[in-house]
Order: sequence, then structure tokens, then C-alpha cells
Amino acid sequence: MAGGAEARVGIYYCPREDDPLFAAGAAWLGRDPFLGCPVAQPALPGIEEVTADARGYGFHATLKPPFRLAPGMTWAALMAAVDGLAGELEPFDLPRLSVQDVHGFLALRETEASAPLRALADSCVERLDRFRAPPSEAELARRRRSNLSPAHEAMLTRWGYPYVFEEWFFHMTLTRRLAAEAHAVWRPEAERFFAAAVAMPRRVTDICLFTQSGPGAAFAIAERVALRG
Repeated sequence: MAGGAEARVGIYYCPREDDPLFAAGAAWLGRDPFLGCPVAQPALPGIEEVTADARGYGFHATLKPPFRLAPGMTWAALMAAVDGLAGELEPFDLPRLSVQDVHGFLALRETEASAPLRALADSCVERLDRFRAPPSEAELARRRRSNLSPAHEAMLTRWGYPYVFEEWFFHMTLTRRLAAEAHAVWRPEAERFFAAAVAMPRRVTDICLFTQSGPGAAFAIAERVALRG
């Protein structure tokens, strides 16, 4: 993993490059996270601005949030652990997705609960945690500005992130937080844009390692690891 001590890696779900949902997500956000290049966005006034934050992270759903490698841990060791975990987990059907409001953000979320999806996220958080360097005091302070609940504070303290395990939910972010007026404009646009892609059935067949070379750099797909259980 390039980038030195400040590089980060996140364990994500991302549709495969030949899935129309991958192309739709890359176009909506304006960047292909596999090739690392810009993609022409839909001709919608303001879309570049409302997708700017999500663009840097790439089209994805978080399984284990981004982290720096702990001292003494290596990329090769992390890859071996991810490969071992993936070898124990079976591919599974992803429930149909839809555009939904997530605390003011627009995101693709599943339309019904998925036990295998939650088990995948929980396994990534727990089984790979020994590779995670503790968050800095600045990172902790930034998280705590959100007035975390006691449950979220406990998760932050133990796992370095407030929204894991029972506090986790699947989402593929599409916009920044929107005011009500903007939400009324962008939700139907997103629903129209993603309608064909989300109507197709799909399976979760692998997990992705997205890497960030340093603060402010865009995340990109570094590896895909097949589920083989």
C-alpha cells in the first residue's frame, strides 16, 4: 500500500466493473474508483457540487471503515487476512437497492434486511481489527462533534468508528447532506438515473480494499478478493 504512515485502507462493497451499477455510480459521482479517472456526470445543474464529498471516497458501501495500518502490520499481512476471511464466506444475493434518505444524505440502501450482508460487515470489522492503528485525538474529537450517543461513543472507543455492528447500516452515498428543498429536487433525479441498474439482480461475490495515499487524496480500488466459502 503506497503512501506511507498516513495511507489508509477501507474494506468496502463495490459492484464489479462489468455491473451496470458500477458504471452508474461512477457517472453519478464523476469518478471511476477502479481506473482513478474522471467520468462525465449527468447534465444536471449543480451535480458536481452535491456529489463532491462522495466523489473522493468512490462509489461504495463501507464494511470496515478506513484505517491506517498499526505499527508492525504490513500490507501483505492484511491481504493474507482478508483472503483468509473471504475464503470462509459464501457469495450471496444482494437485496434490491433503492434511493433513500439517510439523515439528509441521498444513498442507495437495501429494500429488505440481509443477514449475510450484516454478517459480512461484522466479520470485516472484528476479524481485521488487529491491523487498525488507533485514531488520533483529532479524529476522535471530530467524531465527537456529532454529539454521539452512549452506544456510538462505546463503538468509537473500542473499534475506532461509531457506526459498526448494531449501529451499522448498508449505504452507498450519492450526495452531501441536502436541505429539504434540494432533497425534493435531487431524489427524483437520482431515482430516475439509477432505476435501470438497481432493477437488476446482483450477488455479492467479493470484497474490495480501497486505499487512500494520504489526507485529501481520492480513494481507489486496490484489490478485489473473492468470497469462496
